[in-house]
Amino acid sequence: MQSGKLHAEDGDFTTAFSYFIEAMEGYHTQDNPNQATSALQYMLLCKIMLNLSDDVANLMASKHAQKYAGPALEAMKAIAAAHTHRSLEEYETALSAYRAQLGADTFVRSHLRRLYDAMLEQNLVKVIEPFSRVEIAHVAKMVGLDVAAVERKLSQMILDKAIVGVLDQGDGCLIVYDEKERDKGYDAALETIDRLGNVVDLLFAGQAAVLE
Repeated sequence: MQSGKLHAEDGDFTTAFSYFIEAMEGYHTQDNPNQATSALQYMLLCKIMLNLSDDVANLMASKHAQKYAGPALEAMKAIAAAHTHRSLEEYETALSAYRAQLGADTFVRSHLRRLYDAMLEQNLVKVIEPFSRVEIAHVAKMVGLDVAAVERKLSQMILDKAIVGVLDQGDGCLIVYDEKERDKGYDAALETIDRLGNVVDLLFAGQAAVLE
């Protein structure tokens, strides 16, 4: 189980899934239903993170899932459905309805936060795609979140280069640039900064030599 968690933390959900299978079978053999259910939860989580919705359905129909059926697995099924539909509203509804099953496990809770973040990014990219300039309030309305939360996320996505643009906070707008046009200026700026850094390093090195 621990090996599966470690691989999942590294983003290798395929390998993590194989470890969770072994863990689930081991706990099943030992007649430990609580741990077997947790392993099944983790297996479903891996399939969700890998965008394999068909595998989620097949896993839910397996004999082990039927044996350990209950709120814990239903919670993961609800998350999988929300992810398939790319619906943040469904996702939040599932989190609220299965708060105990999804919030109590630190491992599940951590990865669900990452999943929500990825879903939010996908929704934002989809909403802003047709625009070169769009009001942040309109984007927030489309994704069903408050303006401040959307503005913070857009700012992060710009820093992470997931969006090529700037926030005009005075007008409350996002200005989206054509990536090819922006890249030239951006790369030139980075090159200038890099050269300035080299100059500073040389100056420091020269000063150090004088002091010696």
